[in-house]
Amino acid sequence: MKGIHKYFPGVHALKSVDLQLRTGEVLALIGENGAGKSTLIKMLGGAHKPSEGTIEVFGQELQIANPQEARRLGIGVIYQEFNLVPYLSARENIFLGQEIKKGVFIDKGEERRRSIELFRKLGVQIEPERLCQDLSIAEQQIVEIAKALSLDVKILVMDEPSATLTPQEVQGLFSIIGELKEQGISIIYISHRLDEIFEICDRVYVLRDGSYVGSKPIGDITRREMIEMMVGRTVENEFPKDYQQIGRERLKIVNLRREGQKEGVSFSVKAGEVLGITGLIGAGRTELVRLIFGADKRAGGSVWKDGIELNIQSPKDAIKNGIGLLPEDRKGQGLVLMHSVKDNFGLPNLDRFSRYSVILQQQERFSFLNRVKSIRLKISGNDQLAGNLSGGNQQKLVLIKWLERNSDVLIFDEPTRGIDVGAKYEIYLLMNELASKGKAIIMISSELPEVIGMSDRILVMRNGEITGEITDPKSTSQESVMELAVH
Repeated sequence: MKGIHKYFPGVHALKSVDLQLRTGEVLALIGENGAGKSTLIKMLGGAHKPSEGTIEVFGQELQIANPQEARRLGIGVIYQEFNLVPYLSARENIFLGQEIKKGVFIDKGEERRRSIELFRKLGVQIEPERLCQDLSIAEQQIVEIAKALSLDVKILVMDEPSATLTPQEVQGLFSIIGELKEQGISIIYISHRLDEIFEICDRVYVLRDGSYVGSKPIGDITRREMIEMMVGRTVENEFPKDYQQIGRERLKIVNLRREGQKEGVSFSVKAGEVLGITGLIGAGRTELVRLIFGADKRAGGSVWKDGIELNIQSPKDAIKNGIGLLPEDRKGQGLVLMHSVKDNFGLPNLDRFSRYSVILQQQERFSFLNRVKSIRLKISGNDQLAGNLSGGNQQKLVLIKWLERNSDVLIFDEPTRGIDVGAKYEIYLLMNELASKGKAIIMISSELPEVIGMSDRILVMRNGEITGEITDPKSTSQESVMELAVH
């Protein structure tokens, strides 16, 4: 890719970017949210056209008109935001547009067999006939990966493929990448998990604010140098955990269970405490907090806050009682994508920004701009559509609306999924600040260094149950946590 520029209304997203990818190379493409990574790969995948510049594949200059053209040229892209049809099964999504035929009919049996084989290679078991709308976010990510691997690709782009995966699933993904590399397939790997980059990538390529910063072989760069290249400043400590004075019990969950679940879940979280919850895909972490928040109907159990039992029948009840949820699926559940960033911020806070059913727009705008500055949310203006933000900035937008709500209990479900190290650092500082104010925080994360580095206590789940508790995360290891997750 030579001299690539990309202009959007009011934004110069890419500025004279050159990128080279070699046969059989795994190239890490990194940078902060909004650096231009996704825009660059969308041009390679035919979703965007460069405003200026050229693209050459195997020495031939090409005009990649659309995604179908990209696939025909052997270019596959796994995007950060999923492109699955929710009402089709996992199998149907994998082979959509490239159906296996037996005569004039689709060979469902062969598609099913190949789907199972792809899932087996990735180290998971997913029923191929399950509808994608019924799969968890992590399972949907696996389907996206399987879909790309089913193509006969020469160049494969992976945009945050491991963001929702736990270490066990990630190892399955790495095995696949190793096999593809041996076959001479070239891979562009985008990730904010730096450990992964050092493990599987040959070279690192850094963008910042739409411009090329530098490129180095992975053996010639340290973790700290990589972070400094990305953010343009020094980040002293990746997990700046403040250990607060733990106060009284704020939230207590007693025997909470969903339909079909025999055993309920019980635990509590105290003022000033960050309670980490982790486990493998399908462990029931997200399902648990959706029950607490009233997003799903519970079959039994109770929720107590500050010693009072709550009657939570819906998210509205949870919000009214001072409980906020940052959902795992920011796109589907956290934002109204066709509304402006300011309107999304105001939605759970309308009672604070209105009087006699009239919105106090000046007050709303003032609070919004203060929050934007505090978390360095990159927007072109208050009226920018939430759907036009980068994935990481969408996550920040969901976060600030709950910060403004000033809830007593905050549930963060994968709070740093798809977010760069600089933005993660800012979110960790905000969690410290919230804990210092006596908030109770539940943090669900698949990223074990994050869980260990930022939690006061860790619960490990498997099959909808709590299988272990770690009371001193500082003295534990990732292996110890995984042992509780799988046994």
